[in-house]
Formats: sequence, C-alpha cells, structure tokens
Amino acid sequence: MPLFGNSFSPKKTPPRKWASLSNLHLLDRSTREIELGLEYGTPTMKLAGQSLKFENGQWVSESGSFLGDGRELQRLRKRNQQLEEENNLLRLKVDILLDMLSETTAESHLMEKELEELKQHSRRKK
Repeated sequence: MPLFGNSFSPKKTPPRKWASLSNLHLLDRSTREIELGLEYGTPTMKLAGQSLKFENGQWVSESGSFLGDGRELQRLRKRNQQLEEENNLLRLKVDILLDMLSETTAESHLMEKELEELKQHSRRKK
C-alpha cells in the first residue's frame, strides 16, 4: 500500500477522429494537382556541363549526344576493346605461370622425398 497513492496514473486519451479535417480529399485528381502542385514535369539535372532529362525510363541529353562527338565515343570504345584484350592476355599468362609454379613445386617435393629416402638407405648400409 503506497504512502502517497499511485503517482503514475495517466488519464486515458480520447479516441482520434478518423476523418481528415481537410476537404482536399473531396476534390478530383486534376483539381488536387492544380491546388497542391503535384504536376512536376520531367525530371532534369545538369551533369558535367550537360543538361539531362528523364524520358521513358532513361536519361537523355537535351542537347543531343551525351558524351560529345561520335569520334570521341568511337575512340573510347576502341580503347576499351584494347584494354579488355590485354586483360584477357594477362589473365592467361597468370594462369600459365601458376600452372608452372605448381608443377615445379610438385617436382621439388618429389626430389626432396627421393633425397630423404636415399639418405635413409645410405645410413642403413653403414
């Protein structure tokens, strides 16, 4: 039995009203878009000096080509192809070197094992 009574006894809050006090939900869609400014238009952004807009699920340059002239694009594609070929050649060389290393390591282990056997055999004869 508490001396001063129950100090923590919050009052019950009244139930909330379910209906909105705003009458904007009663308006049709076009009126709501005008009133609330929900018509945004196409999204645009400026990136690296190029102005881009979002159309049909893709970013399109407003000035035409996004990367500049076609010669630069062709040069970049050719360079990319060269780098991919070089990368493939280097991967092949690494694979060959790893195979050679594993073969040499295996031969080395076999020779060490034979050497140990010869040492043990020569010790037995003495």
